[in-house]
Amino acid sequence: MTRFPIAKMFAALCLLGVLSSAVATAPPAPPAPDVQTAASEPTPSEAQVSPAPEADEVDDAPRIEEVDVRGRFDAVFDEAQVRILRLLANLPLLIAAALIVVVAVWGGGFVSRRLHWLRLRTRNPYLDGLIRRAVQAVIVVIGVLVALDLLNATALVGAMLGSAGVLGLALGFAFKDIAENYIAGVLLSLRRPFEPGDSVRIDSYEGKVAALSARAMVLVTAEGNELRLPNALVFKAVILNFSSNPRRRFEFTIEIDASQSIRAAQTEGLAQIAGIEDVLDDPAPSWAVVDYTSAGVMLRFFGWVDQRKSDLGKTRSEAIRLVKAGFWRAGIQSPRATTHVVIGRETPAARQTSPDQHEPATSMGADTSVNRDIDRQVAQVRDTDDRNLLTPRDVTA
Repeated sequence: MTRFPIAKMFAALCLLGVLSSAVATAPPAPPAPDVQTAASEPTPSEAQVSPAPEADEVDDAPRIEEVDVRGRFDAVFDEAQVRILRLLANLPLLIAAALIVVVAVWGGGFVSRRLHWLRLRTRNPYLDGLIRRAVQAVIVVIGVLVALDLLNATALVGAMLGSAGVLGLALGFAFKDIAENYIAGVLLSLRRPFEPGDSVRIDSYEGKVAALSARAMVLVTAEGNELRLPNALVFKAVILNFSSNPRRRFEFTIEIDASQSIRAAQTEGLAQIAGIEDVLDDPAPSWAVVDYTSAGVMLRFFGWVDQRKSDLGKTRSEAIRLVKAGFWRAGIQSPRATTHVVIGRETPAARQTSPDQHEPATSMGADTSVNRDIDRQVAQVRDTDDRNLLTPRDVTA
């Protein structure tokens, strides 16, 4: 208590003593005469006529409430003084708690950069970064909890967790697309349907995989453009990975005139394709008749290359060039674009053509076996996928 309230209390006591002594020494007032008393008393008729004061008038009288401003300021000052003293008393604990949090942050970063100590390091850069951030966050949270326990503020943890739950729910609805892309990125990094540098087709988008981030996957198209696809779209789309198998097949079609021999065109085409150095012998080049019309016969040729050594487009272009040149040397003509009008009747000798132009009368020597080009790759995928739910069919049953 300060000196001002003591002085005021002392002055009030002195004033009370002076007033009490003055009242005690004052002479008694003389009694009033009976006449004045009788005159002052109202008659019964006057008592009935004179109205009594209304209660509303008494209640409406203004009242002045005394406010002790100095006393309130003194109470605030005393409370602030107590809190400051308490803070100074707990200052060593605050310093120790701050040091614990700082050490936890430093330790989290140190451990996250050395995940091989915990055997948590993976070959996936995206998943490795996710594990690194999770380990660092766990260590920092443990440090904060220890600091709060040192300050005897563990009740604050429950309030913080409750607030974080409500805030997380609100943010989840507000940023649903971002959260969906983030979760899809985590699942893609775990499933790994492609590797950096793979040539893929995702829906109608085609290019080489450049990177996978928390929100999107980056493709570089053949034109050199950078294409970003949201992870949620990639996760739900149909993915065609051209690089998963190093061997890839190319194909092209060539049309010959209806009067030309299909067997001769087949032999010449396969020979030219097989003569290319970059074309694989296993699987060997193949062919098929696509269509036969009055205009001509459509032939389709197939060949395989190793994508690790050869470019698919360049090899295909070279195969088309060689087959065209071989057909020209063999006299195999393309469909005629003009109409030939024959005047006169041909003799039987003129109708005879070269033996190479006749089609064989039988299918002897024709390859009609089952195509086994990709059976080896199918077996490899089936044997290496531990999550495969399919089993080979028993053909002997």
